[in-house]
Formats: sequence, structure tokens, C-alpha cells
Amino acid sequence: MKIALGSDHAGFQLKEEIKVYIEGLGHEVEDFGCFSPESVDYPEIGFEVAKAVADGRYDRGILICGTGVGMSMVANKVRGIRASLCNDLFTARAAREHNNANVLAMGARVIGSGVASEIVKVWLSTEFAGGRHARRVDKIGLIEAKGSC
Repeated sequence: MKIALGSDHAGFQLKEEIKVYIEGLGHEVEDFGCFSPESVDYPEIGFEVAKAVADGRYDRGILICGTGVGMSMVANKVRGIRASLCNDLFTARAAREHNNANVLAMGARVIGSGVASEIVKVWLSTEFAGGRHARRVDKIGLIEAKGSC
């Protein structure tokens, strides 16, 4: 699987650890930045990762910032993205099984690297269940196509 990975400065260290972990699982990783703990604005990086997934260049994306909230908000502005903030294993599994999430957001100031690694493992290995969930995900796409209210 090809994974687009990005973080802001708050998520930099965790991103570096997760990158090695994902490669160890046998996946290809592209690092979209940031590339140091120096302060950056997360919207640019979040957008680039989400756009790369939406365009089909990557199978999934992973974004990390301090809380995961900002990155998930940015990613969900990109048509075709279903980003989910996951700071626990149950949410990570459900986000894939029920919502077919294609971008994972995590908070480096909320969880440690051990939990983050387990979340990534579960999120990458869980398949979309389809069935009644597909109908619901399709409705998200219809709402997205209508644009803002």
C-alpha cells in the first residue's frame, strides 16, 4: 500500500517514528513534511496529503498534529476524503470498517508512539465492511457533491 504521511511541528517526532513503523510493515511511505520541529502551519501539509490521496496517487494518508483536530478538519475539506481522528484502537477499526476512512489523523500531544503505532497497524489492516455501511458512505459523497448549504 502507498501511504502519504504528513505532520506539523507538534507531530514531527511522532511522524518520524510512524514512518519507520509503516515501512517495517511493508508499505511504501511518502513524507510530505514537515521536516524539522520548527514551527509550520498545518493546513498546507494537511491539504497536500489529502489531495494526493483524493487524486489516487496514494492509497491512504496519515496526518499528525498536536491534537489531530486541525489536520482532520483540513483533510475533510478535500472532496473525496473521509478523514477520521483516531486516538484509540476501537475508533481506528470502526473508521475503516464503517466509514471507509482514507485519511487517519492522530494527536501527538494526546497519544504516545506505542499507541499510535497500534492505531496505524489496525487502521491499515482493517478492510471496509461494505453492505449497509457503503450506502451511508455513498450518502456522504452525495452531500459533498451538493457543496455547502
